[in-house]
Amino acid sequence: MWRMGSWTRNLAALTLALTVSVTGWLAPAGAGADDPRPPGAVARGNPDFTANVMAPLKVTDWADFERDLAAVEEYGVDAVSVDVWWGDVEGKADNRFDWRYYDRVFETITDAGLDLAPIFSFHQAGGNVGDDYTSLLPSWLWRKYAGRMLDGGRIGPRGLQHRSEQGNRSPETVQGWADPLVLNEYRDFTKAFTRHFGRRFGRDIVELNVSLGPSGELRYPSYNSHDTGTGYPTRGGLQSYSRLAVRALQRWALDRHGSLRGVNRAWDTRFTSLRQIRPPADPEAFFASGAYRSSRYGRDFVDWYNGSLVDHGERMLRTVIRALGPRLRRADIGYKVPGIHWQMGEGSPYPRATEVTTGLVQTSVDMNAWSSGHGYARIVELADRFRSRHVVLHFTALEMGDTDPGEPDPATGLRPHSLAKTLVGWIGDYAYRVGTDLKGENALSGGVTNDFGWDQINDAFDRWGYLGLTVLRMGDVAEGTGATRYAEFIERHR
Repeated sequence: MWRMGSWTRNLAALTLALTVSVTGWLAPAGAGADDPRPPGAVARGNPDFTANVMAPLKVTDWADFERDLAAVEEYGVDAVSVDVWWGDVEGKADNRFDWRYYDRVFETITDAGLDLAPIFSFHQAGGNVGDDYTSLLPSWLWRKYAGRMLDGGRIGPRGLQHRSEQGNRSPETVQGWADPLVLNEYRDFTKAFTRHFGRRFGRDIVELNVSLGPSGELRYPSYNSHDTGTGYPTRGGLQSYSRLAVRALQRWALDRHGSLRGVNRAWDTRFTSLRQIRPPADPEAFFASGAYRSSRYGRDFVDWYNGSLVDHGERMLRTVIRALGPRLRRADIGYKVPGIHWQMGEGSPYPRATEVTTGLVQTSVDMNAWSSGHGYARIVELADRFRSRHVVLHFTALEMGDTDPGEPDPATGLRPHSLAKTLVGWIGDYAYRVGTDLKGENALSGGVTNDFGWDQINDAFDRWGYLGLTVLRMGDVAEGTGATRYAEFIERHR
C-alpha cells in the first residue's frame, strides 16, 4: 500500500540528498559529512500523524475503562492499542478460539468513537516491568511439537524455547529458530481473527501490530526473568544456546566462509568438526575482553545473531500479512523495537553490549556512524522489506533523557551509562535517511505523567521526524498532567 506520508518523507529525503550533493551539507563548524540531519520540520502536519493510547493488559473495571476512553477521545486521541493474548484466545485447545472478551473490548472502544489498533500478542504477559496481568503461551503448544524433527534432531518438551548462556529456557515466546515448525500457528490465529472481526470491525482497525518477541518487541529475552543477574543495568545474557540455534550458527558459518577450512582461516581456529562451531563458550570473557567488537569471530557471531532476529521478524510479518488477506486492507502493520539504552557509553565495562545480547545491533559496521544507524540498519530497514503492505516501526523510550554515566545501581554496583535520548535520535535519523515510517512510544508507564517526559517526547518529534505516538498507558493520560500535556502535544503536531 503506497501512502502519502511515506511519499512525503521519501521526497524530502531525496531533495535533501540532492541538495547535499550539489551544495554540501550546511553542518556546524568542524562537523563532517556523516552528521545527523534533523528532519523534524518535514514531519510537521503530516497526514499520517497518529495519537494512540494503550489499553490495560486486561480490562477488569469496565466503568473506569469507559471513563478513560471518553476522556482521551475528547481531546483528540485516534485509536486504542489492545493486546490480543494468544494464550487467552487459543489457550484451551489447538484451533479453538474464544473471542468473547475482545468482542466486548472492541465494541466498547468503537462505541466511544475511537479506532482500534490490535496487537497480535504471541508472547507471555507477566514477569516483566509493568506487568499486572499474566497470560501464558498455550500449554498445548509445547506438547504438540515435542518429538517433531527439525534440523536433524527431535524437538524436546522445551525445544521451542530460547536457551540462554546460563542454560535456562524462556517460555515467554517461541524462538525464531523454530519458525519452520510454528509459523502455521501464527497463520491460523491471524485467519481466525480476520474471519471473526474483519467484517464487523474492518473499518475501525487502522493498525495491526505483530508481537515478534518478549514483551511484544523484536528482541531476544536477554534480560528476562528466566536468567539471574541479567536485568537493568547489566549487559544481559545471550540467548543462542538451544540445539536449533547452534545448528543455525553452524550452517551460517559454512555458508559465510565456504568450508570448515575457510572458517578456520577467518577465525584463526583449528576446528576439525562442524560441531566445534558454537556460540561463545565463555560469554563473560567474550564481552569483557571486547571480542564481540574486535575479533573476526565476535563480529561474525553478532552478525549472525542480529540477522537471525531480523529474519525471524520478516518471517512472522510475512505470515501475518498473507493470512490477513484483503479484508483488513485499511490496517497498517506495525512492529515494536525497544530502546535498550543502558551500557551504551564508552565508559561502560561493556560498551553497547546490552544492545548486542538483545540482538538489535551489528558490530561489524561502524557503530559510531550515522550512515549505519549506529548498528541498527537491519532492524530499521526490516520495515521496508514488504511491498504489499505498509509497515511501520514503533520505537520506545521517547520520554527518557541521557544519564551517562549515572549513579551506581544499588543491586549490581554498575553505572547505567544510559543514552536513551541519544538513541531516540539515532533511530529517528536513520529511519528518515532510508524512508522508513517511524512512530514512538514511552518505555515505562508513568513516564508521561510529568513535564520532563513530555519535553523529551516533543523534542523527539521536533528534531527527528517521528510520525505518531502510542502512550503507555491510557490511564496515565486520562487526567492530570498526562492528559493536559498529551492534548497540547496533539494540537502541536497534528
